[in-house]
This record gives sequence, structure tokens and C-alpha cells, in this order.
Amino acid sequence: MLVDSHCHLEYEGLVEDQAGALDRAREAGVERFLNISTKQAEWAQVVGTAHATPDVYASVGIHPHNADDHVDLTREELRAATDEPKVIGIGETGLDYYYDHSDREAQQRLFRLHIDVAREVQLPVIIHTRDAEDDTLAILQDEMGKGAFPALIHCFTASADFGRAVLDLGLSVSISGIVTFKSARDLQEFVREIPRDRLLVETDSPFLAPVPHRGKPCEPGYVRDTARFLADLRGESLEELADYTTRNFHSLFAKASA
Repeated sequence: MLVDSHCHLEYEGLVEDQAGALDRAREAGVERFLNISTKQAEWAQVVGTAHATPDVYASVGIHPHNADDHVDLTREELRAATDEPKVIGIGETGLDYYYDHSDREAQQRLFRLHIDVAREVQLPVIIHTRDAEDDTLAILQDEMGKGAFPALIHCFTASADFGRAVLDLGLSVSISGIVTFKSARDLQEFVREIPRDRLLVETDSPFLAPVPHRGKPCEPGYVRDTARFLADLRGESLEELADYTTRNFHSLFAKASA
């Protein structure tokens, strides 16, 4: 059995046939789904889907693209949202300097706010980073110095040096369908060295459909294609990789098991 550790079930491309997409994923052997929020206005819908669907869980957070729209978000608001029984993660949050849709200082402030709450409640921080390796790592190192917190880099596409640095800090790494792309040679090399106890798989659906589904909206069931590709890269069986990545999900997102 597999877990899709990062999907956006409320987004266009999935929400129109959400139940059908989940059924197809279950038929493909996917047993759990983490439905990710990216802005406060989504929290109620994302959590509502989790409450209505036993094998779906939720996160609450602000994507760096939306930081400018959440300059008034308080620690208390985010902290209170984590009390929901099916909220098992905080995010996605982080830094995105590729698009710069939001002010960088606003992104950094919210990133630290998410970490501060995560440290208190011990829910994992789900981190997005693009073209911001230096600042992301600096913030993680600084915040870890204040006290440990669980976290993972989702949809990892950064450099191997950055990957090794975050692994050294104790973070986990989640791999999406990007790893199946012909252009992802560096990523394909790096995933071979990720320790078994730090690796998760995801779709980031409805985005980033893996080969052989390129050009289609991505679905949670396609995590099986990514997992199979990863297993081949790492010289493992699909069953082996599915087993330990699922165990890693339940270890990191321990509230799902509780």
C-alpha cells in the first residue's frame, strides 16, 4: 500500500471528480491522502473533506505565493486551526523566489511563524522551496537552534548539497512525479542516496503528472507510477519502497496513526 503525502483535492482538475479520483487511487493501492492547504480561505474546505472521507487528512498553512495576502495572520489563528482532529501537518509554507509573487520578507516571517507553531504542537512543517535554498536553509538552521521540530521538504527539486544539509538537520524529503522527467537527471542521482527512513512519495496533484501521464491533470493514484520509478532507481522492489515510505509517513505524521 502507498500514501500520497501531498495532494490538492480542492483544486481545479481534481475537485470536479474528487470522489472518482480517490476511488481510482484506492484501486491503485493508495491507502492514505494528505490534502494540503495553501491559504486561510481554504482551511475549512480542506478540513471538511478530511472529516467526510476517512482516509483523507488535512494540513493548514499559507503557501509563500500567498504571503502578501496573509500579513495579518496571527500565531493564535494558525495554532487554533491545528486542533482539528484530522489536521496532521502545517503548511505548505516556505520560500519561493522563482516567481516572487509575495514580498520575500513576508514569506520569511510566515515561514518562521509556521515553524514556531509546529515546534509547540509537534506537527510536521510541510516546506516548499524554489530558488531560495540559501535562505530556506539559513532559517531552518536558525530555527532548529531554538528547538527541534518535525519537517519535510515536499516536491524536492533542489540541489544535492541542499538535500544533504536538510537531511543532516533531521528533515525528511518527499519526491513527486518530477523525478520521472527526462530533464531531472540531477534529482534522479540524488534520490539514490536518500536514507530509507527519510523518503516519502507524493503527487502534488493536480500538478506534475509523472510519466506516462504527462499532459494530463495529475491524480493521487499516479503516486504509484512515481513510486515504481523510484524503486527502479534505487534498485528496490515497488513493494519494498511502498512499505517503508508508508511507514515513514505514519512516523512523521504521527497524528494520523493516533
